[in-house]
Amino acid sequence: MRLLILIIVSLALSVSALMGWTSPGWAEATAQSTHWGALAFPDHDRTLALGFTTDRFTEFDGAGKRYNDMQQTDGFNFWSLSWTERLEHFKGWNANLTVGAGPTQDRFSRYLQNDVVHKFRGLTPVPVGATRDATDFMTSGTLTKWTGLLGSDDVFFYGVGGAAGSLYYEPYAQIGFRRLSPLEFVPVVSDYVRFSALARAGRPFSGAAFHQVANHSYLGQASVGIGNYRRTDCDTPWEIEVGLTVDSGLFVDHRGDSLEERFVTVALRYSAVTFETWNDLINQKDYGPTFGARLTLDVLYLYDRLTDFY
Repeated sequence: MRLLILIIVSLALSVSALMGWTSPGWAEATAQSTHWGALAFPDHDRTLALGFTTDRFTEFDGAGKRYNDMQQTDGFNFWSLSWTERLEHFKGWNANLTVGAGPTQDRFSRYLQNDVVHKFRGLTPVPVGATRDATDFMTSGTLTKWTGLLGSDDVFFYGVGGAAGSLYYEPYAQIGFRRLSPLEFVPVVSDYVRFSALARAGRPFSGAAFHQVANHSYLGQASVGIGNYRRTDCDTPWEIEVGLTVDSGLFVDHRGDSLEERFVTVALRYSAVTFETWNDLINQKDYGPTFGARLTLDVLYLYDRLTDFY
C-alpha cells in the first residue's frame, strides 16, 4: 500500500508539471461516497487531486437493531486520485476519472463513530458483529457539458457517468447547476454567496461487497456556499459549503425495496486543501450508510503556487 501511494504521488506531480497553471479545483468524490452523502457535483475546472476517504456502513444501531440483510459492518478506507480535464475539441465538455482503493477495515471508522462522535454527543456506542476485511476499489468517470443560460456564466451542467469496482456498479445521468449567483442585484452578497443543486438517476448493479442493491437510484442534492468567489489571482481561495442530500437508496430491505436515505454535508476549503464530512443524523438513525469524511489536496493548484514562490 505504501508503494501504491508513492506511485500515485509521483504520477500526480509529474502530470501537474506537464499541465502547468490551473485554477483551484475541489475534486470529485469517490463513487461510493455519493451514496453516503458526499457532495456529488462534477468539477468545472481542470483538477488533479489526491485524497483519503473513509465511509462507514453500520450493521446495527445503538439499540442493536439491524439495518437490512447485510450481516456485517464495513469501514472503507480509500486513497484516491481525481483527474478532470477539459476536452479541447468539444467546447464546454469536461472528462473526469476518479480512482479509489484501500483496505476495508473496521478499526478507524469505529473509533471515529463510537469514541469520537458518539462520546461527544453522549450517544450509546454502536455494537459491531462481523466485519469485512478486504482490499476494495472503486473507479468512476464522468462526461460533463457546462453551459450558460439566459446570459449567465457557464454554471449549468448535464452529463453522464459510471461507477465500477469491488463494491457495486452503476451507470447514471445527471443535471444541475454549480455555484450559481441569483443575487447579482445585492451588493457584497453576490460576491460571497453561491447556490448549487443536482439531480441524478442511475441503475446500480451488485458487486463483491454489496450482493444486493436497489434496481434504481434517484439522488437529489442542494447546497449553499460562502466564499471569496470573485477573487484575484493573488487571493487565497476559501469556501464553506453546507449541503443536503436525499437518496432513494443504494441498499434494500429484506423485501427488496430500496431504503431511502438523507444526509447533511459540510465542506471546508482553503487554498489547496479540502475537508468534507457527511452524516445521516437528519434521518434520526445510526445504521446503514451512516457517515464518512474525506481530505483532498489539489496538486495542480499547489504546484502552481510552489513554482511561483520559488
